[in-house]
Amino acid sequence: MIRIGPHFLDNPVALAPMAGVTDLPFRRLCKQLGAGLVVSEMMSSDTSLWASKKSIVRRIHADEVEPRSLQIAGNDPAMMAEAARSNVALGAQIIDINMGCPAKKVCRKAAGSALLRDEGLVASILSAVLSAVEVPVTLKIRTGWSPEQRNGLSIARIAEEMGIAALAVHGRTRSCKFEGQAEFQTIRDICAAVSIPVYANGDINSPQKAARVLADTGAAGVMIGRAAQGRPWLCGQIAHYLATGETLNDPSKERQQEILQQYLRQLHAFYGEYTGVRVARKHVGWYLQERQHSLSFRREFNRIESGTQQLNAINQYFQTTQYEELAA
Repeated sequence: MIRIGPHFLDNPVALAPMAGVTDLPFRRLCKQLGAGLVVSEMMSSDTSLWASKKSIVRRIHADEVEPRSLQIAGNDPAMMAEAARSNVALGAQIIDINMGCPAKKVCRKAAGSALLRDEGLVASILSAVLSAVEVPVTLKIRTGWSPEQRNGLSIARIAEEMGIAALAVHGRTRSCKFEGQAEFQTIRDICAAVSIPVYANGDINSPQKAARVLADTGAAGVMIGRAAQGRPWLCGQIAHYLATGETLNDPSKERQQEILQQYLRQLHAFYGEYTGVRVARKHVGWYLQERQHSLSFRREFNRIESGTQQLNAINQYFQTTQYEELAA
């Protein structure tokens, strides 16, 4: 069992924070379907940006699944500390610091994985945030800035010394972005060097792969990112396999229809119909992208402007023989 501060998690499988993906409705769904921990989308520590619709939505913690883990990003220790304090006041129970995002717009501001180049600044940010809040603070990193500068082990040691409660490590460097295959040797070295819980992250897309990564690295848990897009039950499948050795089939066609329609209703309610309809398009695309005969449906679905029409379209699609393969 993984413990983060006072929080004992149900299982060692976490949903990774993903901008534009892990909004409140998606976190609720993945938690309901078996994730042990879910983490919010990244929020900028720049409070001048908090009046935007995107930031306002990301700071909504009402009816959040517990423990409520919120991720912040930035490069100024004082601003990061203030962002942590403000979100704890709004109900965050865990603050997660992003030092893993490879996106250009984040790294251009010397935030995310760009921070890995400056270990002194890493220590200053961790110290500021840890001093600002009484809730546990966690950290997400990559294995380093580049394959030639894999300093993830050094960063992990700093994190443990500063008092970070848990660490998630993506098995690529910043310069690798999401290209190539994740490597787990660095994560293995980190797990051997620190005593805090470490989540292994990167290219984990099945229960069997999760088990192999845990065995190879000695990590306390796994963190699932892109593989959960369109498969919100994947974290639960992995948790079940790790606990029992039994492989769970994907939900039946009828259950998948129920899950997707329920999720679309939540998106429409959470964002309002106009934005909710548009957010729903990408999620439906992820659900159906590997299904035969779905391309024409997805094109038509992306033209729909009404929440009710989206629900009707999904209902009709599931009634066709084109979706029968999901029942296998």
